[in-house]
Amino acid sequence: MLVVMVIIGVLAALIVPRVLDRPEQARRVAARQDIAGIMQALKLYRLDNGRYPATAQGLRALAEKPDGVPGWRGYLDKLPIDPWGHPYQYLNPGAKGEVDVFSFGADNKPGGEGNDADIGSWDL
Repeated sequence: MLVVMVIIGVLAALIVPRVLDRPEQARRVAARQDIAGIMQALKLYRLDNGRYPATAQGLRALAEKPDGVPGWRGYLDKLPIDPWGHPYQYLNPGAKGEVDVFSFGADNKPGGEGNDADIGSWDL
């Protein structure tokens, strides 16, 4: 039993610092997962309505029925916010794809490098 506890302690000593050193990497992974889910919801919206929501309607059209959209079925219970506490951005038409969904990253400003780099649907 003591040997098992020593092995677990050694493994924890090796693994925990690596995980704790990567909170920004975890946030970036979470943002990519959110964006992938939003993109799936947008594709369902397009299937039901023949088009993506307009930029003016924004991602809100996935959670709240916009006026004049009879095929709307509800695609998200609520809009996610990015791991830094900011709303995801949406463009239709997109600058890098048919539509773009993105986070401005840690600094909440366009562009940036490293942890401040934008994370978008074009990265999926």
